[in-house]
Amino acid sequence: MLHKRTQIRDYSAESALFFRRALFCFFSIIVMMLILLTNLYHIQVNQFNHYSTRSNKNRIKVVPVAPNRGLIYDRNGVVLAENLPVFTLEVIPEQVKDIEATLAAVQEYIPLTEQEIERFHRERRQTRRFESVPLRTQLTEEEVARFSVNQYRFDGVEIRAHLKRHYPFGDALTHALGYVARINDSDLERLDREDKLTNYRATRDIGKLGIERYYEDILHGQAGYQEVEVNSRGRVIRTLNYVPPVAGKDIYLNIDINLQLYVQQLLTRTVTDPETGEEKQVARRGAMVIMSPDNAEVLAMVSSPSYDPNLFVHGISSRNYSALLNDVNHPLVNRVTLGIYPPASTVKPYIAVAALDEEVITPDTTRNDPGYWRIPDSNTRAFRDWKRWGHGVVDISKAIQESVDTFYYQIAYDLGIDRLSHWMTMFGFGDRTGIDIFEESSANMPTREWKMARHRTPWYKGDTIPIGIGQGYWTATPMQLAKATSVLVNHGQVRAPQLLNHIAGSNEEVIPRPFPSITGVKDEFWDIALNGMRLVNHSPRGTARRAFEGTPYQAGGKTGTAQVFGLAEDQEYNADEIEEHLRDHALYVAFAPYDDPKYVLSMVLENAGGGSTNAAPVARQVFDHLLVEPELEERDEP
Repeated sequence: MLHKRTQIRDYSAESALFFRRALFCFFSIIVMMLILLTNLYHIQVNQFNHYSTRSNKNRIKVVPVAPNRGLIYDRNGVVLAENLPVFTLEVIPEQVKDIEATLAAVQEYIPLTEQEIERFHRERRQTRRFESVPLRTQLTEEEVARFSVNQYRFDGVEIRAHLKRHYPFGDALTHALGYVARINDSDLERLDREDKLTNYRATRDIGKLGIERYYEDILHGQAGYQEVEVNSRGRVIRTLNYVPPVAGKDIYLNIDINLQLYVQQLLTRTVTDPETGEEKQVARRGAMVIMSPDNAEVLAMVSSPSYDPNLFVHGISSRNYSALLNDVNHPLVNRVTLGIYPPASTVKPYIAVAALDEEVITPDTTRNDPGYWRIPDSNTRAFRDWKRWGHGVVDISKAIQESVDTFYYQIAYDLGIDRLSHWMTMFGFGDRTGIDIFEESSANMPTREWKMARHRTPWYKGDTIPIGIGQGYWTATPMQLAKATSVLVNHGQVRAPQLLNHIAGSNEEVIPRPFPSITGVKDEFWDIALNGMRLVNHSPRGTARRAFEGTPYQAGGKTGTAQVFGLAEDQEYNADEIEEHLRDHALYVAFAPYDDPKYVLSMVLENAGGGSTNAAPVARQVFDHLLVEPELEERDEP
């Protein structure tokens, strides 16, 4: 039986379906092409600048170039801080086939410690292979020469030179100059806050203390940059543009390095080693400032003992830093501006001016000194004079000349703490002097408000009495004492001590921090205080007469002996029976010559004893060095 034929495929339907699909694909391709062309147009035309910039950022790098740091000179042009080349052995890992073998071979010529090798491997892991990694820093000239002869044996190992700060006078100027050291995280945070970070992108070191820190902006200079083309791996292909850095400006200080070194030598003593029997020079604990009263220029500023700032420039070891930190003599402290001491009797001339102007006394006022003083109408303990049997009848000149404590107890009682604090604040106590370094203490000029805030107790009359002789709650720095003496010499004109003399190539005048002057005081009162200081040095009963005996010049001065601890009413002070750190401090302030002062001096010798027997003789040597020796040299010249 024949089956009926059935049609399996509908060719016309399939053709129509194919046509529809092809047409859809064609229009889809056209649409996608239009979208693609639209995006290409948008990218290539509308956003050309945007993507071109992004491309250049990947291709072109801006590499900062560090400026050379400005130099520091003394007033006579002697270099105090310079930049010296330091040689470093560096390795480019990409060019070295076998790192370990190369390190072993290098040690035949330059010794390497385990710490140096560990540091090299640590930095190598954090650095691109085509960039150099320091292996050994601070090569000696002999090591440089030895390796240079054999450098042909070491592919990828080379010696490079960098400029590093160097202080040729070592520890003589540390507390004035300060030092530079590697930038740390706190420095970066501060630079970021001050919007200066960009200028330090290529800089490794920054001023940490002293002049180096205070005038950092001047000394650092302005960073330059170079635009370089790099490949996808960051390797420099070529330099496109170079803008050189602007070197920091050189600065000149008022410091006289010869005077600074002379004073530093004076603040040493010869001791005998108990084990070896050998004599050696040991720094005494103390400080000295020498200024010019005409313009408050700081000619010398010595804090003893000191330390070598070059240790910090290259990165001080933890061992050396711990030794400095734990030294019982505290060499890290700048005693000139941060050392706080009771000013003791050195303040009596300043108090005399206040008492005369406030009419608490007159130039003719006399009082009898039996060797002690009591608060009127009270049964409190007696305040003793340093001279147990007293000085007899005393006027203001004799009170300065012989440093009569009882006379000043009465002045302090009559003035009261309010007027006393007000006057001494005008002389600069209780405030920073304005010297151009950041490391300075305001010390303490006590007031009623201060005691209540500090001790939660009111001010009593008995608190005022020791203030009259520079004891009690009153503390001061040697720089404050020098400034106050300059105010006295200048009849109330107040100037901030100044280390900077001028900036090289700049016509701008150095303007110290302004302070209000003491006005309205009669010249007679200033002269009485100054003459009293002259009598201290040149009268038969002056407290510093022995130190200044036979000088061809006249100088004014005032000795002071600051107690480290208080004595009971019936207790005697015996330096031989107490530990050294409990002994009195020796203080002295002075000016010379008397008729036309050229120099103001203040000094403290810690735990040295009386100011008249220990501090004044040292000051005499300084004035002889400044005033007598130059005259002798002129006479000896043909």
